[in-house]
Amino acid sequence: MTAFAIPAWVLALAAIVLVAVAWFVYRRVFGKGTPLERALSDISFERIEELVIPSADEGEIQVDQLLLTSQGLLILEIKDVEGTVFGSDKMSDWTVISEDRRFTFSNPQPALYDRIAAVRQIVRQVPVEGRVLFLDGADFTKGVPSLVCSLEDLVAQFGEPDKNAAKFKIEAFRPHWELIRQAATQRNA
Repeated sequence: MTAFAIPAWVLALAAIVLVAVAWFVYRRVFGKGTPLERALSDISFERIEELVIPSADEGEIQVDQLLLTSQGLLILEIKDVEGTVFGSDKMSDWTVISEDRRFTFSNPQPALYDRIAAVRQIVRQVPVEGRVLFLDGADFTKGVPSLVCSLEDLVAQFGEPDKNAAKFKIEAFRPHWELIRQAATQRNA
């Protein structure tokens, strides 16, 4: 009885495939930082943090995160809370209940609408969206209010699978992005 011998080239090919799969998994899990950083990297081509622009009425308004995406400009307000969130479009205060505490915070939507209006005033011909991004620890058991999303929702809504096609869109938005840069003062600048 003779044993079946696997050719050396098959073993080498299997080893190469195994190393490639391991490298891909490693890069996907550990390669780009936190899940938030990976999501922002997936959807944005440029990003400005902590900028101040003229308000739509008078004064100035702060924007924590402004992203240049293939769909236009995206304003993000990031909430890192853990627990069940009770909030709706019409509530002035939202509540978070976790295992060890309960707290309230102001409905973030009105301020986000003001930020969207301020950016639109500067870049009139470009789509401007806004989202309140709740990270993984938040759970909306009674429904998700308008303009609120999770990381997965954010990537699904603003991700661009065809990066080459996205480059053409980005170039069309670039002059408007530069208008924002000119109008903005960065807090740490």
